[in-house]
Amino acid sequence: EEEEEAIGFLDKVLEDEDVFLLEECELGTPTSPGSGSPFLVAVKVEAGKGLEMRKLVLSGFLASEEIYINQLEALLLPMKPLKATATTSQPVLTIQQIETIFYKIQDIYEIHKEFYDNLCPKVQQWDSQVTMGHLFQKLASQLGVYKAFVDNYKVALETAEKCSQSNNQFQKISEELKVKGPKDSKDSHTSVTMEALLYKPIDRVTRSTLVLHDLLKHTPVDHPDYPLLQDALRISQNFLSSINEDIDPRRTAVTTPKGETRQLVKDGFLVEVSESSRKLRHVFLFTDVLLCAKLKKTSAGKHQQYDCKWYIPLADLVFPSPEESEASPQVHPFPDHELEDMKMKISALKSEIQKEKANKGQSRAIERLKKKMFENEFLLLLNSPTIPFRIHNRNGKSYLFLLSSDYERSEWREAIQKLQKKDLQAFVLSSVELQVLTGSCFKLRTVHNIPVTSNKDDDESPGLYGFLHVIVHSAKGFKQSANLYCTLEVDSFGYFVSKAKTRVFRDTTEPKWDEEFEIELEGSQSLRILCYEKCYDKTKVNKDNNEIVDKIMGKGQIQLDPQTVETKNWHTDVIEMNGIKVEFSMKFTSRDMSLKRTPSKKQTGVFGVKISVVTKRERSKVPYIVRQCVEEVEKRGIEEVGIYRISGVATDIQALKAAFDANNKDILLMLSDMDINAIAGTLKLYFRELPEPLLTDRLYPAFMEGIALSDPAAKENCMMHLLRTLPDPNLITFLFLLEHLKRVAEKEPINKMSLHNLATVFGPTLLRPSEVESKAHLTSAADIWSHDVMAQVQVLLYYLQHPPISFAELKRNTLYFSTDV
Repeated sequence: EEEEEAIGFLDKVLEDEDVFLLEECELGTPTSPGSGSPFLVAVKVEAGKGLEMRKLVLSGFLASEEIYINQLEALLLPMKPLKATATTSQPVLTIQQIETIFYKIQDIYEIHKEFYDNLCPKVQQWDSQVTMGHLFQKLASQLGVYKAFVDNYKVALETAEKCSQSNNQFQKISEELKVKGPKDSKDSHTSVTMEALLYKPIDRVTRSTLVLHDLLKHTPVDHPDYPLLQDALRISQNFLSSINEDIDPRRTAVTTPKGETRQLVKDGFLVEVSESSRKLRHVFLFTDVLLCAKLKKTSAGKHQQYDCKWYIPLADLVFPSPEESEASPQVHPFPDHELEDMKMKISALKSEIQKEKANKGQSRAIERLKKKMFENEFLLLLNSPTIPFRIHNRNGKSYLFLLSSDYERSEWREAIQKLQKKDLQAFVLSSVELQVLTGSCFKLRTVHNIPVTSNKDDDESPGLYGFLHVIVHSAKGFKQSANLYCTLEVDSFGYFVSKAKTRVFRDTTEPKWDEEFEIELEGSQSLRILCYEKCYDKTKVNKDNNEIVDKIMGKGQIQLDPQTVETKNWHTDVIEMNGIKVEFSMKFTSRDMSLKRTPSKKQTGVFGVKISVVTKRERSKVPYIVRQCVEEVEKRGIEEVGIYRISGVATDIQALKAAFDANNKDILLMLSDMDINAIAGTLKLYFRELPEPLLTDRLYPAFMEGIALSDPAAKENCMMHLLRTLPDPNLITFLFLLEHLKRVAEKEPINKMSLHNLATVFGPTLLRPSEVESKAHLTSAADIWSHDVMAQVQVLLYYLQHPPISFAELKRNTLYFSTDV
């Protein structure tokens, strides 16, 4: 496992082109800035801020270096006594075994001890003139010792394992090696296995390379350290590249039985769950058969071919009801935060591609970025769908697809059911017929590309980025009374997802919802509305959380045309579906407009008023509105599915806002009667309308830089330092909210709100600056926005995942060292 982890870790570092672009790295002379090697192109760093960040990066690295030296010491500790017994009549290990297991550890220890002893005083007596590039350059020049260690690593592990099995004494030693804690830490020792410690040097090279990357980023180009650090990074990356290679050895078919022509009715890409893993399939629906295929890998220039995975004659195809589909394979949903990370990468790559195009960059560089973007979009497409679509063959086998849109699921189901109304016959295709039919798929297909944005042509509309405000007013045309609600879907990153849901209007033929929703658009081109009848039948409500058992009464979609949508006024429209008419209004706010925070003209209320003014007036540490909303959510909303994600009714939120602003004495009564999503919405609105974000405009650039640090110790140091720098009312309120959100996430199995979901909702609200920095240099608001938003989410997520942070502790500690290496 350790070895696989090592390989995985190195792979990850090597693949992460945001950090390293190894194929661009030339051996030989260090490349000068601007000569085309991406990781060497320096950004002009504001000297003061850059040097402050350098100090934070170095102090974090120094703390982790101390721990690394302690780990090497712990590994060397048993070596001497083992050597001493090797020459006696009862040796624990032979000299050869000792030399194999502890090969090069002494040398590595001495190199790092010397490095630490030289670096430590420089960081402790810090000033802007300090130079330490030569120390990193020397460290990099000694990587040959690591090469020898890596070459021997596998043998060392195997030898240690064999010796453990054959010798009890050695087994005891190797299971509990005592590692000394850092000087300032309360823990005097921790126990670690020899296997874990032997892996540390491999981990360390990667860590040092990440730190070099961070240092270079925060070192001014004209600083004497710059070329030395550049050189050290080049050597380290070439070394990583070479050891990665060493560690990693792996691098009549067209007519129906009745003689009619078999026509293709519908085709598209769907995710199938096969042997508990997700596979992207191209599914073809013909007049009388459903065929599931995958595109075969072919060499360049060869005609592309499909490979048939399975087919079902429509005469044999049934849709199992949820209660019948007991034995569906369990497929674990992909963690939200990993999906968000993918989106973040896609957005960053998209803006890089735009920059390259604007600067008339090399087509090879653009192609490589596009390939990387496609890989990430493909992963997102594969791992995000969760709505089950089951298909069963009467003669035995069942199949499971996962879709991200119930609209699409019902389109497939309706298309199949429509064909099944005809008099169909069952049949079996001979292998030749199957081959011919599968061969025809390539020519007949209507969907040629996987639905990801990187497959779009440059001249296609990029879609809308910003916020779409939709009011779902009412619906008419139902034949009989029912319990009715609507959902809204938009396309984002190339595929459709459900974004909002109205409340259920009970027992009516003319529901009047009048609910307003704010939907975030990420390159969206269409809005879909689905109208459902709510199912209250307990026997039908399925065990599968993502199953939708409610009946679709109608569905329709409209194009989001930038010309009609981008007006300041509401635009009212009607979608007709199955004889039902749904009336709705919408207006669109572009990114630039939605970024503005507008301070309140009056200073008497709480919305749009500085938090310091409110807490001073109330003589409170945390504003009353924050305490009351949090208390109410914890009392009766903590198990509400989608709490903080589901929009509250806009009119309710406005009523609560007015009551808090007027300091209405009936506010507690209002809160206890109000829908919980409206209370959650009021809390979000309060933070969104602060004249400056809770984490302040001044510190925003530093939060963005801190979260981008690669070295965990440096990041910890920086992120805690930033909290400490916040004004007290902001910090106390932030810590109060943090603990509340953690309590909400503890109920994730019930409320489906993970820490990541909550960070996605609150990150931009707490961090987004009052004004977007000068827009002149932006490629497009959409790109910079999505990249910024992802980083804002990461900042909040960092604090949410952090062990509890107390105000007193923060103020007491001036330098915060992490002991977790």
